[in-house]
Amino acid sequence: QVQLLESGGGLVQVGGSLRLSCAASGSAGSFYHMGWFRQAPGKEHEFVAAFSRRPDTTYYAESVKGRFTLSSDNAKNTMYLQMNSLKPEDTAIYYCAADQNQGFVNVRSLRAYDYRGQGTQVTVSS
Repeated sequence: QVQLLESGGGLVQVGGSLRLSCAASGSAGSFYHMGWFRQAPGKEHEFVAAFSRRPDTTYYAESVKGRFTLSSDNAKNTMYLQMNSLKPEDTAIYYCAADQNQGFVNVRSLRAYDYRGQGTQVTVSS
């Protein structure tokens, strides 16, 4: 049974930084697509960032491009989201998601992923 566990959320002031982690119980090397999504109160899930191994590409939402950086450590089966220059509108619950499909996956859609974590709260205060 694959499980994803997010950590690293918290309360930060505007302009601050946080690094989220997503630890996978299975081998991250077997995930061909992994991503981060967020959900603010009263809003739908929003794509944040994702990477695919086929092809080897990283994707970012326009709202976070230049501020957030996605990375992974296959040896630790962990994916990271470095978030800098945080804004109040970044406040949300952040979820990681993973998929083992080797074919095409719309990485910007949460429905495309087989697995999802429970989420970690990020609050940016002004």
